[in-house]
Amino acid sequence: MELVRPTLVELPSYVAALQTGWSADNLRGELAAKEELGRIESDPDRFLASLHDPDARGDPITLPDGSKVARIPGYIKWMWDGDFCGSIGLRWVPGERDVPSYVLGHVGYTVVPWKRGRGYAKQALKAILLEAKALGLEYVEMTTDPGNVVSQKVMLANGAVLVERFKKPAQYGGLDGLRFRVFL
Repeated sequence: MELVRPTLVELPSYVAALQTGWSADNLRGELAAKEELGRIESDPDRFLASLHDPDARGDPITLPDGSKVARIPGYIKWMWDGDFCGSIGLRWVPGERDVPSYVLGHVGYTVVPWKRGRGYAKQALKAILLEAKALGLEYVEMTTDPGNVVSQKVMLANGAVLVERFKKPAQYGGLDGLRFRVFL
């Protein structure tokens, strides 16, 4: 498995994953998948460009509660083993250690169900941590639900430590969360 910057070459495999109802958006699920399929159908090049935005020039971000917030620099890479396996994103604020409170961490990742159990998330996180370090970040934070033991194991395997139990912001329903940190 390798991390790739999404291109038109990989796009059909990503579309096939979305067509199953899978989405990297674990809160909005199938609805988010349909929205992405519409964006891809409308303008695939623009969709792909939106995944790599280190200068935060894209449109504002719509949070799960429908509110809109300013985009921060970031990009998404796809896990690839000949087919789409999942995605991992890195977000940051230049010159700052932390991301805004409405961003649930510097890194977010997901693996499609039919590729789970192969260590891909662990490998992807290891690779993205190197990229975060190259950007000059002191540490990265990631959050997960208390019941997501698999994600917790991925983080811990990459040197993360549990920083706190917290309540997610209202935009995310105020649910319980766990915040992990990896010092770079």
